[in-house]
Amino acid sequence: MSRPAPFSLRLTTDERKQLEDQAGSMPLASYIKSVVLADDAPKYRKRSKPPVVEQQLLAEVLARLGATRSANNLNQIAKAINQGTLYVDDELAADLKRACAEVAWMRATLIQALGIKS
Repeated sequence: MSRPAPFSLRLTTDERKQLEDQAGSMPLASYIKSVVLADDAPKYRKRSKPPVVEQQLLAEVLARLGATRSANNLNQIAKAINQGTLYVDDELAADLKRACAEVAWMRATLIQALGIKS
């Protein structure tokens, strides 16, 4: 049976001295294990998972982002604007309105899912 990998802990000189004093004649590693693994050792809460509703909203945003070509289309429009070659017809105007609506929906949904007050 192989031994588990060692665990390293950095202490200041004062912290180590304090532990050694508390350990007395007990080996330092044994003392630390006895304190850390004791029943009355401090217990810390595990990180909570985000509520299911928030996960669903975030998943919905990501799904919509993946299903649309809004980011690519906006990039192409910005390039055309910078080159001075953008001609805005009714179709492009509708695409721009649709892209803006998508971005606004994503923003509002992300704000809601993350619990940020707008």
